[in-house]
Amino acid sequence: MTHESTPVQKDRPAPLFGTLLTAMVTVFHEDGSVDLEATGHLAEELVDDGCDGLVVCGTTGEYSTMTDEENLSVFRAVKDAVGGRVPLLAGTGSNDTEHSRYLCLEAQKIGMDGLLVVTPYYNKPTQAGVEAHFRSLADSVDTPVMVYDIPGRSGIPIEPETMISLASHPNIVAVKDAKADFVSAARVMAETDLLFYSGDDALTLPWMALGAAGLVGVTTHVDTPRYRRRVDAVLDADLETARRINAELLPVVRATMMRVPGAVAAKTILHWQDRLPNNTVRLPHVAPTQTELEQIRADLSTSVIADTLIN
Repeated sequence: MTHESTPVQKDRPAPLFGTLLTAMVTVFHEDGSVDLEATGHLAEELVDDGCDGLVVCGTTGEYSTMTDEENLSVFRAVKDAVGGRVPLLAGTGSNDTEHSRYLCLEAQKIGMDGLLVVTPYYNKPTQAGVEAHFRSLADSVDTPVMVYDIPGRSGIPIEPETMISLASHPNIVAVKDAKADFVSAARVMAETDLLFYSGDDALTLPWMALGAAGLVGVTTHVDTPRYRRRVDAVLDADLETARRINAELLPVVRATMMRVPGAVAAKTILHWQDRLPNNTVRLPHVAPTQTELEQIRADLSTSVIADTLIN
């Protein structure tokens, strides 16, 4: 794949974690073992192409099917590759508070710049339990925390009253929102200093119009420069350009987020772009079926990145 030149980023104060973050895939060898070298190389490429932050071992990084030591090894590999160039957030969430605490503390020792902590899933605690979970973890570390609100995966939302209360903790500084409740988010933004990040690639433009700092995305793997330009257009109050780029990206979002899980699609497209050695995922993920592959290709055939699919 021939990359476009990296967009020139404007001289403006950047939020703590940046404005365009990719929730990175973890690259595996064909036998399913972690490919640290290829993962580090992908991190370098994403930063070169315009990401000013990365999330490592989040949902798209398949952290939940990796051992703790594998997750920590990926933290180290990405830090070695791009640490100091952009903020790095470690995915350290779990439905087990003590397990999450262990990962938070280990990530802090490694020197990660932030912690992405998802709402405890499966247990379905009360809002009091949700708040106690996040406060307990934030009390344990000095590293700033980004709360990840994604009821589609966790089974429960973080209610605005809970989020407003959590904002009083000095280590809880940001939210990745995949709930798309703009009314609740507007209230939290108005009543707190929390940085909001879109957790839904397709909704980044309305999120940023509302006041979000930027995007933590998956589709950003496959067309980072265009996402960089869209974010910058919003920050420059150039709505016409932002809308145009948003329309250009819609087929890419469909291909990456609406046919198969994001990790599966992103790895498949990156492999087609000759940027990953394979598209290996771990069970319970599986490779796309032939029908799904045809749907993804059909989406991309009408997109602005059609000419990058060299395989």
